[in-house]
Amino acid sequence: MTIDPTLMSSLMMILVAFGAAFLAALWLACLVWTWRDIRSRTRDPMYISLAVLVVLVLNLPGVLIYLILRPALTLEDGYQRNLEEEALLASIEDQLLCPGCERRVHDDWQVCPNCHTVLRKECQHCKKLLELPWKVCPYCATPVPGMKIEIAVDEQVEPVESENPAE
Repeated sequence: MTIDPTLMSSLMMILVAFGAAFLAALWLACLVWTWRDIRSRTRDPMYISLAVLVVLVLNLPGVLIYLILRPALTLEDGYQRNLEEEALLASIEDQLLCPGCERRVHDDWQVCPNCHTVLRKECQHCKKLLELPWKVCPYCATPVPGMKIEIAVDEQVEPVESENPAE
């Protein structure tokens, strides 16, 4: 049983065509993947163009070069990292510091345990902690002893004359 050389030649041409089509599809898929990946990592059009050009010219070795040189974080990852840093900084800034020694103190402390600076005073009526400059307890409206309360008078009230002359 002999195989016809023209049949073998046709079969070989079909295999080469499939192989070439596969390599072309792989090359195109690498180009599209590189373009999508670099767009998720940077907004710089020059960097995007260079990354796609390297893969366009060098094919699979270009993809390897791109993988080595691409930015480590995507734009979304960078944004999330910035949000986490800002939240951490905000939580640190929200913590109270002692005016005497600059160490962290808790909200419910009356005196700094390190330098003994008075941080808050206690309301004599409801026993809740008050800030030092407060003149009135905001919880029970009791004036703080030793503080002068100023009442602002916006307008002086003048007596109103009645319209009924019989009165």
